[in-house]
Amino acid sequence: MFKAILIDDEPLARQLIKTLLKAYPQIEVVAECGDGFEGFKAIQEHNPDLIFLDIQMPRLNGFEMLELIDNPPAVIFTTAFDEYALKAFEAHAVDYLLKPIGKDRFDKAIQKWLPQAGNKEAAAPVAALLENNVYEGYQHRIVVKDNGLIRIIPAQEIYYIEANDDYIKIVTKDGSYLKKSTLSHIEQTLDPQQFVKVHRSYIVPVTQLMRIEPYEKESHIALLHCGAKVLVSKSGMAKLKTLLGW
Repeated sequence: MFKAILIDDEPLARQLIKTLLKAYPQIEVVAECGDGFEGFKAIQEHNPDLIFLDIQMPRLNGFEMLELIDNPPAVIFTTAFDEYALKAFEAHAVDYLLKPIGKDRFDKAIQKWLPQAGNKEAAAPVAALLENNVYEGYQHRIVVKDNGLIRIIPAQEIYYIEANDDYIKIVTKDGSYLKKSTLSHIEQTLDPQQFVKVHRSYIVPVTQLMRIEPYEKESHIALLHCGAKVLVSKSGMAKLKTLLGW
């Protein structure tokens, strides 16, 4: 028996999937969730083999929820927004179902998943999907796990972001938080007019820049309004000059 979780803010959409799944007695729906917060908790509790995941949901969207899960299960995305139908889904998700979902298209998705069902490693490409920046537009917040809780950090509250091994450290007025991600990925999700990767280890919001001083060789030091100092590389300095018109 394989365990599945339905994560969608539309009750009728969840009911349709449950109805379509009756043709597959080997798949048991162990939880239904109306948003990403509930979905995150249910995945932690049930450790499902498969999730049906909507993208646009209140409070916490599908991508933000996936970023919080260390070892995500296999994912079949379900959404009414066809602008999200990117090549990344074809390469890294089990499948992508556009609402309204028809039986034939649903069956194709299940038949695609069944041969790899139960193989947790088959879900690994989800991480690659997130790294391929399938977001619609730039993000105005970053979601992190904080002592088992979910914390939403508005972009305007970020002092700077620092690379930290396999994680990034997001520094704010309320403290710092670790998130499993790369600096390159976060750079892609944030507005380049507001956030600049000034060094291979640092991203800073332009509003935090107080002044920049020469350092050694062709590098500089940026002094931030929060009191921190961060390195600015040659390429980072070039980005700042272009953006700020220096």
